[in-house]
Amino acid sequence: MKFYDKGFIYKYKDYTQVQIFTAGTAVLDMKIYEDKVCRSTFKCQDLKTFNKENLSSTYSDNFLKELFERNEKEVIHRDTENGILIKIRRD
Repeated sequence: MKFYDKGFIYKYKDYTQVQIFTAGTAVLDMKIYEDKVCRSTFKCQDLKTFNKENLSSTYSDNFLKELFERNEKEVIHRDTENGILIKIRRD
């Protein structure tokens, strides 16, 4: 998955929602729960499977949720071994 556009991170009681837009069209709408990740395609995966297929099986189950819930102005996760770069910049 590669995205370089604007998006929104919403924190709710039971999940964190990440939406990314290109030219006003949502290209990613993902809800991250304590035990699963669901995308707008109605496909949900347990965290371990999501990490294995999209990130790395070496990542902890709660990696993605913790990453998006950080309250820092800029979050950068660089994993050269697995070819993963995640940058989050908050306005």
